[in-house]
Amino acid sequence: MAHAEQSPIRSLSPQRREDVLLRLRRIEGQVRGVQRMVEEGRDCREIVTQVAAIKSALASVNSQVLQCYASNCLGDEEQPRDRTIAELIELFQGSR
Repeated sequence: MAHAEQSPIRSLSPQRREDVLLRLRRIEGQVRGVQRMVEEGRDCREIVTQVAAIKSALASVNSQVLQCYASNCLGDEEQPRDRTIAELIELFQGSR
């Protein structure tokens, strides 16, 4: 995003941050498990199943972070609503 002015930092709430970190640690473990599966020469179908699970878990984390961002931004009266909506669309499209 190339904006003339810097957007304010929008961080996760402490509770949301802990939930996201927990989920990311689980995903990290899943990725390591897939690495072992590949190293061991496991069946491709099993690997594809695990990769799909990882992708789904990442999408869930991304959805939570986007929801938090949307909640924080849409109530911000200092930033024009059109700009906020454009940023949300850009974030969402970039996360696909």
